[in-house]
Amino acid sequence: MNLIAWLHAKKEQVFRIKDTPHALAIGVAAGVFFGFVPLLGLKTLLALGVTRLLRGNLVASVIAVTMHDVLLPVAPLLLRWEYDIGYWLLSHPHELPPQLHLSHQSPSTWLHWSTFFTIGRPLLIGSVVVAAPLTVVAYYVALAWVHRSRRNAPVPSVDSP
Repeated sequence: MNLIAWLHAKKEQVFRIKDTPHALAIGVAAGVFFGFVPLLGLKTLLALGVTRLLRGNLVASVIAVTMHDVLLPVAPLLLRWEYDIGYWLLSHPHELPPQLHLSHQSPSTWLHWSTFFTIGRPLLIGSVVVAAPLTVVAYYVALAWVHRSRRNAPVPSVDSP
């Protein structure tokens, strides 16, 4: 199965869910938002929690946050772009971050709190800035797709005696 067919199958799965179009669109939007947030391991749980608070569809949320993993090959570029945006927003005066230098550091350095504040905070802010407009677009696109698919769906006939 190629990537386009897989994406089409997932889209059809969302449309077959029995719920209101608004609830499905809320689920998709929450999944898209948390798909861009770099909190690995927490994305699905956060998407489920927010979807539950907004009374959206939980299954649509899980499908949408999982579909974001299609972008995994370009994840380093996306994360760098999000970091650049967050760094630019947090710096005074605004400036782009310095060039990336790959250095050999131990995992204990990566997991230290100072690393979170120097790298994690700009990355998190940049991901929210990138995800927010895409979430709004995802909501309206999903809402339109659900309305269109349900309008074009065949009406089941009931044979009456």
